[in-house]
Amino acid sequence: MTQEELDALMNEDIDMDMGEIANEAVTDTSEEDSEALFNSIDDPHGYRASAVHSWPPPPPTDDNKMVHQLDDVTKESEEKATEIFDLVEGISNDLTNAEDTVAEIDDILEANIALFGTLCTKFPHVEAFQTQLAQNKAAKAKNASLKDMMETNIDTVMNIMDIMQYQDIHRQKIERVINVMRALSTYMNHLFSSKVDDSKRVTSAVHLPGDNTTDIVSSEDIEALLASFGQK
Repeated sequence: MTQEELDALMNEDIDMDMGEIANEAVTDTSEEDSEALFNSIDDPHGYRASAVHSWPPPPPTDDNKMVHQLDDVTKESEEKATEIFDLVEGISNDLTNAEDTVAEIDDILEANIALFGTLCTKFPHVEAFQTQLAQNKAAKAKNASLKDMMETNIDTVMNIMDIMQYQDIHRQKIERVINVMRALSTYMNHLFSSKVDDSKRVTSAVHLPGDNTTDIVSSEDIEALLASFGQK
């Protein structure tokens, strides 16, 4: 190799090193920019978790198990929806029975109007017959308004029951999410499973030859760290 080739090779290495330094600078800048952008997002409700308090994660208690909570949601949702359906169905039955009663009253009022109409024709000077005829006609008009109102309420109740069907659809959607999560959990368990029991594994080394750091984490420190996860 000539001196010129050696110089060219050295210059090429320097250029490559400078390129790597530039890439690292861009990477660092990108990370800083991303963090700045993340922190600048308006979060008035405090939904975004703080980076300081994001670790360790909460312990896997019943209050923090996602599938456990979703199961409770679907169970309570189904129970409350059933209670609402029963109440609405009871209102619908009462309105239907009342509508039948209103129809019977309407028939009686119609017969009274016919009777007092005949009496008023035969005895036009009897004021009581005229009064009863007028009162029965007014009662019939009010009864018709009541019947229309009850029919409207029955239609409203039916609309409520139709809308409540979406409650059951939402419950089924949540159950589908639960099934997907459980399938993923089962898949991950199979993916990371092993034929060797954990109790029979060789203890992992905390320090390997060639490590430059002298900060060695002991088994006691690891156990204390794991124990602290359940206390926060």
